[in-house]
Amino acid sequence: MESRIEDRLLVTEKDETGKLRERIWVETKKLWRVAFPSIITRITSFGIIVVTQSFMGHIGETELASYALVQSILIRFINGLLLGMASALETLCGQAFGAKQYNMMGIYLQRSWVVLFITSFILCPFFIFSAPIFRLLGQEEELSRVAGKIALWFLPIMYYFLFTMTMQMFLQAQLKNMIIGWLSTASFVLHLILSWLFVYKMKLGIPGAMGAMIISTWSMAIGELFYVFGGWCPQTWRGFSKSAFSELWPVVKLSLSSGVMLCLELWYNAVLVLLAGYMKNATVDISAFSICLNITSWEFMISLGFLSAACVRVANELGRGDAKAAIFSIKVNLCTSLCIGLFFWVLALIFGHVISYAFSSSTEVAKAVSSLSVLLAFSILLNSIQPVLSGVAIGAGWQAIVAYVNISCYYIVGVPIGIILGYVAGLQVRGIWIGMICGVALQTLVLIFITWKTNWNDQVKKAHERLNRWFLAPSEESNENTSP
Repeated sequence: MESRIEDRLLVTEKDETGKLRERIWVETKKLWRVAFPSIITRITSFGIIVVTQSFMGHIGETELASYALVQSILIRFINGLLLGMASALETLCGQAFGAKQYNMMGIYLQRSWVVLFITSFILCPFFIFSAPIFRLLGQEEELSRVAGKIALWFLPIMYYFLFTMTMQMFLQAQLKNMIIGWLSTASFVLHLILSWLFVYKMKLGIPGAMGAMIISTWSMAIGELFYVFGGWCPQTWRGFSKSAFSELWPVVKLSLSSGVMLCLELWYNAVLVLLAGYMKNATVDISAFSICLNITSWEFMISLGFLSAACVRVANELGRGDAKAAIFSIKVNLCTSLCIGLFFWVLALIFGHVISYAFSSSTEVAKAVSSLSVLLAFSILLNSIQPVLSGVAIGAGWQAIVAYVNISCYYIVGVPIGIILGYVAGLQVRGIWIGMICGVALQTLVLIFITWKTNWNDQVKKAHERLNRWFLAPSEESNENTSP
């Protein structure tokens, strides 16, 4: 009798194990369906920026440092704000798709365009007056002057950010982001060709490098617009609608909280680069720190793919009303991202002393990068966890809460530690980087605690309340549509 009971228990355990493996496999396929195209898109899109930096480095050290200033401070500032505000669309479209409110997704996209276009117009003076801004921040005269010239070339890039960010979020919420991966890859290849042609062959210098970037990035944005307007999203895009100009204030509030949440993360690195600019050998320190940040950013693009997957999966399941599926998705996502992070952690420890030569031929810069290789490795490891938790927050609509967490962890803890270690303790750039790691580690622990303590059934109710409050019936919305 006892042996039969034991046999039944063994069979039950095997069945449960088999079901768990099947659930993990199914969730993993859903995860990679979003994450893989997103990773390709983010790597190639960021690759365009890094390739431009590489060409700037071969034009001259002043051009490299000036480009690093613009990219690490101004572009992170602008990109952080726009990306953060656009992430409100991830919450709305992801939950709407899960709730099968397909017609609302196109309206949310248009509302986001309205909000971000106004924001971009307000941000234009930062590019126009970037040279005096850098001088006010205490940067060297020559660096500020060249950075001011480079910043003007980024004006068209800002409007590229506006369209491509929102369309990526619109398409990935409905699991159609593979087209974005193809378009982004094509634009990256185009950028390599144009950069080589304009900089090496035609000797156009800064205008050549930046012109190649503008052409390649906008080719991607035009391709996305053609895909959305061309009839490949029949359920979610039904033409332009007057409804895009209604209910804007709730979208503005969610966009602002989203903007504050994400831009505080991206500005964090910019503040640290700015602090590095006050070191004794500012040109070398900024170049080395910028190279390290770009290396972590390359790996971070992979983590951002899992951020997108976490956001889409959590938002879809909350919109669908399945709290348990949302929790299970978070667990699978975290484990997958952490395994990949451990792989790159090892690579950074092995090759950290030679990787700088891809960006600069300066031996002095290479030595500075090598001294940061261990810190670089641990930054990469943290980057495999923190973005997934941020994606969970976006999918659930917690942007306002996480904004407070970011302020506390980054600017009350991380930056002061970096200043003390860098300037008082004399650790220079290494001290600043240690402060950055402390801030990110604390933020990661807080987000883990929030995610663990959350009542996900309440999150399902909140998602449905939000969607129902802004819902327009298809018949009501179609009366206001006009074709593109």
